[in-house]
Amino acid sequence: MEHGATSYVSGTSKVPLIGETIGQHFNRAVARWAGRPALIARQQGVAWSWRELAERVDAFAAGLVALGLKPGDRIGIWSPNNTEWTITQFASAKAGLILVNINPAYRLAELDYALNKVGCKALVTATAFKTSDYAGMLLNLAPELATCLPGQLMAARLPKLAIVIQIGANTLPGAFPFADIPGLADATHAAELTRLAGTLQFDDPINIQFTSGTTGAPKGATLTHHNILNNGYFVGEAMALTEADRVCIPVPLYHCFGMVMGNLGCLTHGAAMVYPGEGFDPLATLAAIQEERCTGLYGVPTMFIAQMDHPDFAKYDVSSLRTGIMAGSPCPIEVMRRAMDRMNLRDITIAYGMTETSPVSFQTALDDPIERRVATVGRIQPHLECKIIDAEGRIVPAGTPGELCTRGYSVMLGYWDDDERTAEAIDRAGWMHTGDLATIDAEGYCAIVGRIKDMVIRGGENVYPREVEEFLYRHPAIADVQVFGLPDSKYGEELCAWVKLREGAALTEDEVRDFCRGQIAHYKIPRYVRFVTDFPMTVTGKMQKFLMREAMLKTIAPAG
Repeated sequence: MEHGATSYVSGTSKVPLIGETIGQHFNRAVARWAGRPALIARQQGVAWSWRELAERVDAFAAGLVALGLKPGDRIGIWSPNNTEWTITQFASAKAGLILVNINPAYRLAELDYALNKVGCKALVTATAFKTSDYAGMLLNLAPELATCLPGQLMAARLPKLAIVIQIGANTLPGAFPFADIPGLADATHAAELTRLAGTLQFDDPINIQFTSGTTGAPKGATLTHHNILNNGYFVGEAMALTEADRVCIPVPLYHCFGMVMGNLGCLTHGAAMVYPGEGFDPLATLAAIQEERCTGLYGVPTMFIAQMDHPDFAKYDVSSLRTGIMAGSPCPIEVMRRAMDRMNLRDITIAYGMTETSPVSFQTALDDPIERRVATVGRIQPHLECKIIDAEGRIVPAGTPGELCTRGYSVMLGYWDDDERTAEAIDRAGWMHTGDLATIDAEGYCAIVGRIKDMVIRGGENVYPREVEEFLYRHPAIADVQVFGLPDSKYGEELCAWVKLREGAALTEDEVRDFCRGQIAHYKIPRYVRFVTDFPMTVTGKMQKFLMREAMLKTIAPAG
C-alpha cells in the first residue's frame, strides 16, 4: 500500500477478482455450504439452508423464463426487506435479467419515473408497508391492472410494463401471486436456465440502482455481476467473514448496503443473512442479535444510536457480536467508540463508497489502530485506485483536502440512458468523480471531510461542517447533530446547527455556543442553533441538508 507524498493510492492484492457471474458463484456457494444456514427472515418465520434457498431461487428463475422474460429485460422490485426480495435478486441474476431496485419510500411520481426511465417489463411488488399502499399506488398508475389478465398488462402510463408479480397477497386481478410463479415453469424452462448459465457474461449489466440526486431526477446507476459480486466479496474479506458468521441486516435491501455488502457479502463467504424485520426497528434488531446469536451487525450511524439509546438496550444480550459495518453517512467518532464498547463490536469496520462504485472503495481493517478505525474510513480496497484532486483536476499533496475520485472494477457502466450525466461523472481516464471532499494521509488512510456542495465559505474561510459536528458530538447532552451553511449578506455564509438532544437532557442555544468558545475557531461556531427531534434523511440514513437549509430559510430574516 506504499505510495509517495501525493494523494494517490492503489489497492494491490494477491487475491484475484472473481471472474464469474452471480449465478455461477451462487451455485458454487450452494455446493460448498448446502446444509448451513443461508437466510433467516424473522418476520416471516423463515430459516433456510443454502440448499433450501437454492431450490426456491431456481424454481422462481425458471418461472421468470416461463413468463417470456429474456436476458437484458428489466425487472423492478418494490418492496421492504423479505425473503421474496432475496429470491428475486438471485433468480433475476440467473435469468440474466436486470434487477431494478425501487426505493420502498417512493410515491406515485417517483415510481412512474423509475419504471418508465429504464423500461421495466416486469415488476415484483409488495402489497403494503407502513404508510405505503403499494397495490393502491400501482392501481392508480395502471388502472388496467383491475381488469387485465396476469402477464398481459397494457397500461397507458406504463407502456413497457407487462407483468406484475404481487408478494404476500392477491388483491390485484392483473397480477400474478409471487407463490404461483414457480408453477408456471416446466422442464424446458429449467433447461433454458441451464443453457443461459453458459452464455451470460460477468460484465453484463445486472442491476440498476437509483441514486437520489439532491437536484434533478434520480439517476439509474447500472452495475454488472463483476461490479457487485467482487465488492460484496472484498467487503466480507475485510471483516474476516466465514460460514460460521451470522450477519444481522437491518439496512434496506433496495440499497447497495443491504443487497451487495449484506447479501453478496454473505453469499461469497457462506455466512447467514439475518433480517430482523421489513424495516428498521431498534428492538427487533436487538432481539434478532440475541436470539439468532448474530456475529455481525450492519447499520448507518443513526441506527446504532437508536439501539444504544433505547431504554430497553440493557435487557438484550449482544455478546455474540464481533464485527459489522457502520456506513451510509459519516460515522461520528463518539458513536463508533460507544458501539465498540457497549455492543461488543470490537471488530466493527467503517466503509465508505457510493452506489456508482458498487459501493465500497475504502474500509477500515480489523488490525487498524483504534484511532484510525474511528477517525478515518480506512485504506483503499483491493484492486481499486483513488486519487484526491483540486478544482483544476490535479492530484494534491498527501493530507490536502480535495475531491475523491475512484477507478477500477467497481465503477458502474454508467447511468441508464443518460450519456450526458455519465460523462459528467466518469472522465475519459475512467475515474468516477464522487463529489466528496476527502484527504488521504501519507499512510494511505482516507478521511471524508464532507460533500463539495456542503462546504461553507464564511468570510473567506473554508468551514467543513463535518469537523464542527464531530466537536459538538462530544457534548454529553447531544445525541445527534447536523451542521450546514445559510446565506449571509455580511459573511457570505453563516453556520447553522440542528441539534437532537439525548432523552431528558436540556440545553440552550447559548450553551451550545459557549461549549464551542475557545475550543474551535470563532468562525466555526454556529450562529444559528435549532433543537429538533429528527432530521430529514433518505431511507438509507443520508442526511438531506438541503431540506434543513430550506426549512431554516423560511424562519430567519436575511441577516446582516
